[in-house]
Amino acid sequence: MSLLIVGSVAFDAIETPFGKTDKIIGGAASYISLAASYFTQKSKLVAVVGEDFPAAFINHLQAKGVDTEGLQIKKGEKSFFWSGKYHTDMNSRDTLITELNVLADFDPIIPDSYQDCEYLMLGNLTPAIQQLVINRLTKRPKLIVMDTMNFWMEIALDDLKNTLKMVDVLTINDEEARQLSGEYSLVKAAAKIREMGPKYLIIKKGENGALLFHGKEVFFAPALPLEEVFDPTGAGDTFAGGFIGYLAKTGDISFENMKNAIIFGSAMASFCVEKFGTERIVELQEEELQHRIAAFRNLVKFNLASV
Repeated sequence: MSLLIVGSVAFDAIETPFGKTDKIIGGAASYISLAASYFTQKSKLVAVVGEDFPAAFINHLQAKGVDTEGLQIKKGEKSFFWSGKYHTDMNSRDTLITELNVLADFDPIIPDSYQDCEYLMLGNLTPAIQQLVINRLTKRPKLIVMDTMNFWMEIALDDLKNTLKMVDVLTINDEEARQLSGEYSLVKAAAKIREMGPKYLIIKKGENGALLFHGKEVFFAPALPLEEVFDPTGAGDTFAGGFIGYLAKTGDISFENMKNAIIFGSAMASFCVEKFGTERIVELQEEELQHRIAAFRNLVKFNLASV
């Protein structure tokens, strides 16, 4: 089942209480593509980078089964760059530098060979670009999943609401859900957001797990307790990649199977935070993934005694 991924492929520079990096690989589509590659070898990437972006990473994506025909390389230009510093609690951060560079005028060209995609994952970009991608597909995918952030709620709310009408699944964190809905209760927030268009809503709660809403059904997946968390950058995108990658692999978009996808996405995210940037996801072994899935299974499996 073919998967189309649209988002940023970029550079990051990160500082956390555990250390700091120079420029490393970042961008939503980088994390999503890597995570999805552990489940499907039929993903296709639409993104843009500058001439400064390392060919080695592009080659690695290709080796993982990611089709990069839709990756534009702008000669003489620089890739998107973001730098941030995390606070001690690792839940909040300050943006130090944002250089849009090639992303400033990104025009997402969909190659003809991508038009048969059955699954579409829209990484965090301007809502107008996300909407443009959907409109440029000649056939609506079986499932459209979209990520967004509070920045677009502040400066492009109308565009965001128009795009929400076109997607099936929205993934946001709890702070963003409250901002978008105007409700503090996540149950009430979920109901309001789903009235805006998405049939399914995933609310990510970081170290406190994730919630999946559909109709009157709610599923909660805990986060795996970890000894060390070095860098939360990209964890949400890695989660999304695992989620959509698993659905594309199984071809089943029922609520019951989305529960499984949430667990697989959570497992991928738990690896991401163990090292800086994409480093942990790049080196991940299949045996490690299976062991981590088993750990999640044991975390939620128990026999409830009767009263």
